[in-house]
Amino acid sequence: MQTQQLGRLSVRKVMEMEDGMPLSMIFPQIVGADLARLAGWHHDPDLTADPASSTLMLSMHSFVVTLNGRNVLIDSCNGNCKQRSVPSVHMLDTPYLSNLAAIGLAPEDIDMVMCTHLHFDHVGWNTRLENGRWVPSFPNARYIFGKRDYEHWAAQDMVPPHREAFDDSVLPVVEAGLADIVDVESPTAALLEIGDGIWLEPAFGHSPGCCTIHARAGGAEAIFWGDVIHHPIQLVRPGLPLAFDDDPAAAVAVRKSVLERVADSDTMCFPAHFRGTSAGQVLRDGDAYRYRFAEA
Repeated sequence: MQTQQLGRLSVRKVMEMEDGMPLSMIFPQIVGADLARLAGWHHDPDLTADPASSTLMLSMHSFVVTLNGRNVLIDSCNGNCKQRSVPSVHMLDTPYLSNLAAIGLAPEDIDMVMCTHLHFDHVGWNTRLENGRWVPSFPNARYIFGKRDYEHWAAQDMVPPHREAFDDSVLPVVEAGLADIVDVESPTAALLEIGDGIWLEPAFGHSPGCCTIHARAGGAEAIFWGDVIHHPIQLVRPGLPLAFDDDPAAAVAVRKSVLERVADSDTMCFPAHFRGTSAGQVLRDGDAYRYRFAEA
């Protein structure tokens, strides 16, 4: 993804990895007609005309928003050296920090880390292993955690992999005194002010306290929707529940609301798991939606 410049703010992507699962495992309700409709505006080499032989591939990446000289990293992926009960992300060794360096930033250059929610694939690089201890990866940053998610996972003793991630990627940040646990029941400013800065809005459903992150500074609005929408196929069938949602009905309502809000507007969307350039805009497509990816 090339740098997206929206007024006074810029957005860059930091890649970690890709991972995939059988489409029929995640969305068993998807039929061939849905895939044909998606193929009309999006080519995915891992999707075929047959749902049974299709793979749902997801990108794992962060975004860095730069505004007024401050760098805000959004969603910190899986992390390296993490003990996980999910085999595909267990004990990873990815070039994430090298990819951060490739856009000209060191960990010390990050001023704020914001997590749309506290699932394992959105918090992992909050910490890194140093002399057998988990220490904050971004030592000069304040880390913003939503209170609902924080309290939910703090109360769970044995729910892998999210409790695993809470223990090694969230608690060490809190113990280091770098965390701000915020109550996001309504739009809440994180940097500058709502409408001219970076702020969070509640999007509860996929996780108990997940949020969308918004940024605007003299140009089009940016929305970082986290896991409200995982894959472009959900624009064809936005009403489909997802097995990973904490509250599927609430998650569907949030997804429909977000799509309705941004469709046919100048809002630039930054999905947490879309492949390719990731960034783009939502357009109406009859009774559903389609996505116009930004240029590479």
